[in-house]
Amino acid sequence: MSNYDALGIRPVINANATLTKLGGSLMPPEVLRAMNEAANSFVDLPLLQRRVGERIAELTRNEAAYVTSGAAAGVMLAATACVLYHHPEVGMDFPQIASLKNEAIVHRNQRNGYDFAVQQTGMRFVEIDPTPRALRDAINEKTACIFWFEGRLVGEADTPLQEVIAIAKEHDLPVVVDAAAQLPPPENLWRFTGMGAALALFSGGKDLRGPQPTGLMLGRRDMIESIRVISVPNHGLGRPLKVGKEEMMGVLAAVERYLNMDHAAREAYCEDCVRMWRDALNPLPGISAERDYPNEANQPLPWCLITVDPGTLGRSASELVAAFLEGDPAISVFEVDETRFRLNPMTLNPGEEIIVRDACLALLQS
Repeated sequence: MSNYDALGIRPVINANATLTKLGGSLMPPEVLRAMNEAANSFVDLPLLQRRVGERIAELTRNEAAYVTSGAAAGVMLAATACVLYHHPEVGMDFPQIASLKNEAIVHRNQRNGYDFAVQQTGMRFVEIDPTPRALRDAINEKTACIFWFEGRLVGEADTPLQEVIAIAKEHDLPVVVDAAAQLPPPENLWRFTGMGAALALFSGGKDLRGPQPTGLMLGRRDMIESIRVISVPNHGLGRPLKVGKEEMMGVLAAVERYLNMDHAAREAYCEDCVRMWRDALNPLPGISAERDYPNEANQPLPWCLITVDPGTLGRSASELVAAFLEGDPAISVFEVDETRFRLNPMTLNPGEEIIVRDACLALLQS
């Protein structure tokens, strides 16, 4: 009996996405080994944070790096850094920032649930239309930074990030890119900061397959240094956002592994899975299976879009999604609407694509 079984919880095969509610991803042996080794010794935690950051910065071609307790914590610390960048004298008094530069500009269509992490610092958002003119007009003496949420929220009409960065530089304003789920490709670990963004934020527990409660803050040394005074082990706004020695070493191992992966082979595996699912499901009455690209987080990997005819099958896509979870084994798939769901190969262990195919055949023919 597993420890999950002892709690009455069934493990789930994840054909959905790198979702926090499902645990993000599965840690590979290299990461688990690094965490287990780290757990066997006491260590100077601030020094470890610094040394791990230096190594991750070197690996990712960045000036500096900091391990955060998840990407959302990174958003909060990045917002803090943007205020401290302008007002280094504040230090431990943060977040008493009403009289300081405390506004973050964001494109209106990029507002999302994760941006609450910015507002938790006491900062307020200034929403703008996605034009250069709107951006220039919004900048004032209270502006601390510009936030950019990379991924599907970026509209075709948005001012391109490169232009946003150029405008920001005219006013000595940092641009922060929330790229939590924007891996792959691995080049994103240095692409945004290479464009001139002050900080780029990533989840450590999604495609990196590091510990779920970790994230990466990559970018300018001065901004990363500014948050140390209010972060562990010091008291301040960042004190609750603790990262343990095990997580630090685990995410370092994850970055090293990720940069040495054969990403072309991984993409080929995903293409093979989608092809197999299409070939198996398209002959079924009331079913259409097609390759969809990019996937849910705008990552450059394919997934399979299944469209069902409820009249033919007698069940909607929503009912099928629920049935997948109730099956044995339980399988989580991506619900789109009443007639569509998606299968995602990027979160599967090798061999699970067959289990997913067989579960689909069983459900869609029953």
